[in-house]
Amino acid sequence: MSWKRYQNELIVLMAFVFMLTGYLYKHAQVTSQQEALLQSKVAMEEIKEVIALKKIWSDKKATQKINTLKMLIPAEKVRWNKKSKKITASYKGLTDKELNTLVTKILNLPISIKKLDIQNVGTSYDLEFKCQW
Repeated sequence: MSWKRYQNELIVLMAFVFMLTGYLYKHAQVTSQQEALLQSKVAMEEIKEVIALKKIWSDKKATQKINTLKMLIPAEKVRWNKKSKKITASYKGLTDKELNTLVTKILNLPISIKKLDIQNVGTSYDLEFKCQW
């Protein structure tokens, strides 16, 4: 076989292989760059969310807002135990309206609810609640 006879075809083939390799390399680089950009955007969104949650959780007025749970219901229905940033509360004999108001208030506070147990006792309700912030 004479290489001289197919010299031009081999040069064209090598140029095509080189061009294809260059294209695949460029495509891989652009794809990895787009993935890295997407990951950095996701990380920034997570950081913003963490910062927002930290501001909410470190609010100095959170304790005052939580103390309103004690005064929301008449004192004879409430058993309240507070230790630093943890609260254990028991409510006995709540009406429908009182229960609804209390649960709505609890769910709107920036707290970590450890236990929320509601029991129906005849026409009234008992609620046990543990949280921290």
